[in-house]
Amino acid sequence: MSASKTPLLDRISTPEDLRKLPETDMRQIADELRAETIDAVSVTGGHLGAGLGVVELTVAIHRVFDTPRDRLIWDVGHQAYPHKILTGRRDRIRTLRKGGGLSGFTKRAESEYDPFGAAHSSTSISAALGMAVARDLSNKHNNVIAVIGDGSMSAGMAYEAMNNAGARKERLVVILNDNDMSIAPPVGAMSAYLARLASGRYVSIREAVKQIASRLPRGLYERAKKAEEYGRGFVTGGGTLFEEMGFYYVGPIDGHNLDHLLPVLKNVRDMQTGPVLVHVVTQKGKGYAPAEASADKYHGVNKFDVITGAQVKPKANAPAYTKVFAESLVKQAERDDKIVAITAAMPSGTGLDLFGKAFPHRTFDVGIAEQHAVTFAAGLATEGYKPFCAIYSTFLQRGYDQVCHDVDLQKLPVRFAMDRAGLVGADGPTHAGAFDLAYLGCLPNMAIMAAADEAELVHMVATAAAYDEGPIAFRYPRGEGVGVEMPERGEILEIGKGRIMREGSKVAIFSLGTRLAEALLAAEDLTARGFSTTVADARFAKPIDRNLLRRLAANHEVLITVEEGSMGGFGAHVLQLLAEDGLLDRGLKVRTLTLPDAYIDHDSPEKMYAAAGLDSKGIVSRALSALGDEKGAARVMIA
Repeated sequence: MSASKTPLLDRISTPEDLRKLPETDMRQIADELRAETIDAVSVTGGHLGAGLGVVELTVAIHRVFDTPRDRLIWDVGHQAYPHKILTGRRDRIRTLRKGGGLSGFTKRAESEYDPFGAAHSSTSISAALGMAVARDLSNKHNNVIAVIGDGSMSAGMAYEAMNNAGARKERLVVILNDNDMSIAPPVGAMSAYLARLASGRYVSIREAVKQIASRLPRGLYERAKKAEEYGRGFVTGGGTLFEEMGFYYVGPIDGHNLDHLLPVLKNVRDMQTGPVLVHVVTQKGKGYAPAEASADKYHGVNKFDVITGAQVKPKANAPAYTKVFAESLVKQAERDDKIVAITAAMPSGTGLDLFGKAFPHRTFDVGIAEQHAVTFAAGLATEGYKPFCAIYSTFLQRGYDQVCHDVDLQKLPVRFAMDRAGLVGADGPTHAGAFDLAYLGCLPNMAIMAAADEAELVHMVATAAAYDEGPIAFRYPRGEGVGVEMPERGEILEIGKGRIMREGSKVAIFSLGTRLAEALLAAEDLTARGFSTTVADARFAKPIDRNLLRRLAANHEVLITVEEGSMGGFGAHVLQLLAEDGLLDRGLKVRTLTLPDAYIDHDSPEKMYAAAGLDSKGIVSRALSALGDEKGAARVMIA
């Protein structure tokens, strides 16, 4: 190997090391960083395409800016693997998304180079503006840089932040990573031109021209101003929009050409102007042929073979819940032309890509705009349509006011299909569906179902389609079902009616959702220990089957509720009803098993649920403790 090809990435522990190397080495470093990212993700799985698209940008930012003193915020954070490699975490990069390892997103507790944690989109500009204002209040002089993807710019929050930043005039750099277009030769040439001219000198000339124009008669001044805006918008592909919001616009820049990126970022760094938007055009999956050829399939990947790109697909023992939902909705829509489906930029994640193939004119992807998605669904419902709003539980939080005010208050029959309910494994706490039972359960008109298995999900899709008395939500987890026999078609469930799965007399386990399988295992263990156990599937978190609850409370010594949700959900409603009926005054021992009052770090779902005490061992232990056998309870947990 020649001296020029001696590996350079091994010499970089932090961005400070990067800044000590000659600028001519940056191309080789970017190539090595790309190869390291590909190799690491092939071992761990995770987000690949987005990170490969920003390799050069990552190198350029850390080369030009004085991180971590200069604050760098990655919107969403799923593109930050190269950033992690350059910021002291290369030795742990193959622990990504594993228990005890690195997060798949930026995380403040992980590194000083992650000043803001993220995993939900469109937050970076707001956070960056807050940091910029704090800097100025503290009389500091560091830079603040937000990197936001074009998809994240579809959310209203990004524009709210830009509007505020443009009005305030704080010094702030926003880098728009546009990976939804390619640079044609003329635009590439303009990129080179801007690399030479987008400087403080260029800004001063432009300001001078403006000042000269301002001394012209008003009519000529207005014409000159419009001509300048039109010409600039024409040349740069839309910068006028951002300039109208108060940003100085630079771009578009070829995001893979370091000879263009480095001088532009240096000039932007040294500008003494207000907020600046740098429009950078990149290609998702850049530098890895399989990812370039199929950006959607390589956005998030399983472990894969670097040479062939073939992903390791775990053998499925049962259909995935997401697919069951999508196929069930398609069948319902074949019989009912009023059914429409809405997603907020997650067609494949929610399964609505299947619905879209069957009913393209009844499928609506509104972009990363959950608030709009909910109210858009409400509007459809007012006109007699049956909207299914398919949004991950964690993302529905972003549209909560609209759920309350625009849907529930008006009692509109919007159907909320909440994927990723409960714990989600490698994506960690940012994507966990922990809170929907609590935040929806307090709404007066909302009905809530939770599928215990994939067959139950089929029935709940049918039930939601038929329900027109108000809003209804149903939740189901990530991953595959439990392998039960699937029904030919869904049956309409009686609203608020649960079911008994096995009869006993000492302990009653009242389960909601897919912990039912663990509840049944726990019942077998308890019965073998001499404690006859009943298991009931609530089916509905609201309304709860009050007659079934009274029966369980009256005929058992111990009642345990089990749910894949936070405090304040199903168990809290059970306690409320028991208190109202005076059943707590009769000596009934009640234990509510929920997710702990904490955010649970990423790991395998099985380990996460075990840590939360929501597996069969945890259920048995709580039952024995309630029965007074504390030693037995402890032995169960350590067995």
